[in-house]
Amino acid sequence: MRIVRIEQFFPRPRVRLVKVTTDTGLVGWGETTLEGKPESTRAAVNELASYLVGRDALRREDHWQHVYRSAFFRGGSVLMSALSGLDQALWDIAGQHFGAPAYQLLGGAVRDRIRVYAHWGIGALDEGALAAARSRLDRLQKAGYTAFKSGPAGPWRAHEPPAVIDQFIRCAYLMREWVGPQVELCFDFHGKMTAALAVEVGKELAGMRPMFIEEPVPQENVDALRWVTDHVPFPVATGERLLSRWEFRQVLEKQAAAFLQPDVSHAGGISELRRIAAMAEPYYVHLMPHCAIGPVALAACLQVDAATPNFLIQEQVDQSLGDGLLARDWVVSDGYIDLPTGPGLGIEVCAAEAERNIAYVEELGGEYRYQGDGSVADW
Repeated sequence: MRIVRIEQFFPRPRVRLVKVTTDTGLVGWGETTLEGKPESTRAAVNELASYLVGRDALRREDHWQHVYRSAFFRGGSVLMSALSGLDQALWDIAGQHFGAPAYQLLGGAVRDRIRVYAHWGIGALDEGALAAARSRLDRLQKAGYTAFKSGPAGPWRAHEPPAVIDQFIRCAYLMREWVGPQVELCFDFHGKMTAALAVEVGKELAGMRPMFIEEPVPQENVDALRWVTDHVPFPVATGERLLSRWEFRQVLEKQAAAFLQPDVSHAGGISELRRIAAMAEPYYVHLMPHCAIGPVALAACLQVDAATPNFLIQEQVDQSLGDGLLARDWVVSDGYIDLPTGPGLGIEVCAAEAERNIAYVEELGGEYRYQGDGSVADW
């Protein structure tokens, strides 16, 4: 079964899809989205296509190793995102070829449903912000979510005055008051703090018992991350900006985090997520894949989640549940998504919607503007 065509589409502002077609007619989908860089992976996918077209679609491990190891300058977010999406598409094809979900090819399911968390928070204490937060919480609670992630509002820096810190802490404790002790709350610091500030804020949060804090410091300094882990009494998570198992190695060896968050569209696709999870298992570290993009990436995450013994919980955003790109949206019930049962990634992509090409111009005032008629020539 040979690869005959690789195509790319940009159907949403934060979603870039890749479609791999074989000479048997089987088609696989993947997501190469790289947040903040909507055009950057296009050239990398085209370059990798020059290698992949004409080759056996089922030799996905061989192709992964060739692409990664043949690059003189290895890694990098653009190359890894391109490789990640293509890897997802090849797993999709393999599952369809063998008539099984991708997780069956990974060793089989170890759970019957996948726990997910939603993004929700209280960003300010004025009447309008509180009303908006309550309205969103009410909607999310109807789906039965039992975990929510938030973070400090505004452009936090390495140092903030007491008033800014105090407002965030008040918002966090009000969140706990609203949801009660049965619901888990976690906080993403987006790598914006120094280790000292992260520990100061973490100790203030300790009384409301967060599930974890995420990326308390920038990802480059593992020793600083370990210092935070040593000084807060709850789990620390990291990993959405780490690429491949080699970048996770030090985090594990130094036991700098309790939870790892590799992104299936950044860290090497389904193949590499599974390897990172296996590396983490003997360190008693759990997997919580990062996924703040589209529904094809979420589908790939769910396949890994299903077969990973040390999986804990899956991130997702509203857009990743479907957003018109899937024939059937993912459904959250009691805070879980049922195990996919279809072959490959377990999704049916709405081709007419997914295969749109939209040339991104700019984002102004929260609204995206585009040019072009949607044809391939607009790229």
